[in-house]
Amino acid sequence: MWREREDQIDDIVGSAALARSLCSRSSRLAPARLQPKDLRKTSSLRQTPTLCSRSSQRTAGVAIRTLSGVSFILVLRCLRDSPALEAIADIPTSSRAPLDCIDFNMNPSMPPSTAEYGGDEVSAIVLDPGFSTTRAGFAGEDTPKSLIPTYYGKYQAGSEEKYIYGDDIYVTPRPGLSIHNPIGRDGIVEDWDMATKVWEYSFTSRLTGAKPSDPLSNGLNDVQNGELAAEMEGVETEEKPLSDTPLLMTESGWNPTKAREKTIEIAMEQWGTPAFYLARNGVLAAFASGKASALIVDVGASNISVTPVHDGIILKRGVQHSPLGGDYVSSQIRALFKSNSPQPITITPHYLISSKSAVEAGQPPQATYKTFPADKAPDASYRSLIEERTLTEFKECVVQVWPGPGKLSSTGPNGVSNEELSRSTPGRPFEFPDGYNQVFGSDRYRVAESLFDAKAAIPDPDSPFPAPTPAQTIPDLIKNALNAVDVDIRPHLLNNVVVTGAGSLLYGFTDRLNHELVQAFPSPRVKVTAPGNTSERKFGSWIGGSILASLGTFHQMWISKKEYEEHGPNIVEKRCK
Repeated sequence: MWREREDQIDDIVGSAALARSLCSRSSRLAPARLQPKDLRKTSSLRQTPTLCSRSSQRTAGVAIRTLSGVSFILVLRCLRDSPALEAIADIPTSSRAPLDCIDFNMNPSMPPSTAEYGGDEVSAIVLDPGFSTTRAGFAGEDTPKSLIPTYYGKYQAGSEEKYIYGDDIYVTPRPGLSIHNPIGRDGIVEDWDMATKVWEYSFTSRLTGAKPSDPLSNGLNDVQNGELAAEMEGVETEEKPLSDTPLLMTESGWNPTKAREKTIEIAMEQWGTPAFYLARNGVLAAFASGKASALIVDVGASNISVTPVHDGIILKRGVQHSPLGGDYVSSQIRALFKSNSPQPITITPHYLISSKSAVEAGQPPQATYKTFPADKAPDASYRSLIEERTLTEFKECVVQVWPGPGKLSSTGPNGVSNEELSRSTPGRPFEFPDGYNQVFGSDRYRVAESLFDAKAAIPDPDSPFPAPTPAQTIPDLIKNALNAVDVDIRPHLLNNVVVTGAGSLLYGFTDRLNHELVQAFPSPRVKVTAPGNTSERKFGSWIGGSILASLGTFHQMWISKKEYEEHGPNIVEKRCK
């Protein structure tokens, strides 16, 4: 009898246009999506009663029945008089839920009540912290809503130290304002207290709003006429910012165990998130490009990493990284400016310029400069930060990677050196904040050449970066990564090379990478995938996390608050591989 009922149910569900339900768990996670074949998997449905959104009910009638103690959702395309309901009518009343719970005459203009709406609005937050910027947004969206610098400002106001977060650090050059970064150039957090504040600002400023204030001092519970304040037992002085929102965070492939445990400790205890997951950047970048196995080349601000991913798992032995990231390219631009002819180029930030006049290309600038007294001037680190914004603009507008074939210093097949060919290409103009402008010719190729050829680095004794070694260049990183993994999967990885990171947006980068890989690995097929959309390239890891956290099948991967309390921070090592 039960087998006949099960076959009858499958026939009905197979004809339904809607197969989505919202599984409400105690941790109020994002909605799950059930397919017809999942209705037989009763283990995942022995949870709390299931809520269905009114929009789902308008499309098809939803009956929640109980058969043999198993609760599940039966989705019906037909309405009241459909033969589909006869299948339910045959079931004894004692073994099924009443059909009165189905409203076939719902008014679409009426908003759903809170009780019946499972809630797409209760969505997970994806937090992707990096050395240069921190990205945050809701799962299921295309791009992060919050994009702030990871840097923070610190200055003295009387006897008190004050901090500035987000884009406010660029606005006003306050006296003594110094700029700091809680993350080291290797991508590992160095200052956990400030990293927590920066990360919290990233989602409270644009996503969740600020935390409610102390209920005893918020103006609603003021003490009047000398009366004593009533004790408010069980009320926290401050509500935690993520008490209703699951959190997925990203991390580098070489993040140590202690740092991973500290991350979940902050999320659970300080932010109060009901569910947490820590995902690797490489895996998420692969998911963002629609691949479960890939070789991820991530060019960030502080470093370049090459991560082999196989079936959604990072192959840790093959993870390679070097400090030749976007900030290294900026240091090469500074070295180029020092050796520039006819005169060295000095970058003057906007806040030091009062006015300027237009000049011809290559002529000295004609500008009126501002001066700050010693006690009113910001720290030198503030000027470096503002100069970095000009260098970033220069990278976006002028810098190019020699596309190949061959290195910039090599000779082409026709006997003409590539440097001679680069001189024949049209130059690119650029105007600096003080009005000085110049057309940059073949020199614009020298800046990024050392990413592929260590010998091409522009020497600069004042640079914070040591001279690069051949092992730190991108071709050698890829070779070392492939040599560390199983020989059987190397061709598959070379056929799925994914380029991500804002540093890879340099003009000609992917062409050069493709030439280098074809030259180094002539036999297997090499295919380089690089999204043409700037946002997809810059936010690859975040987009992968947005996709992952919005999947219904991902619910079983979350680390719940209860599991954290039972097993402690070490659970992140067992659950987040």
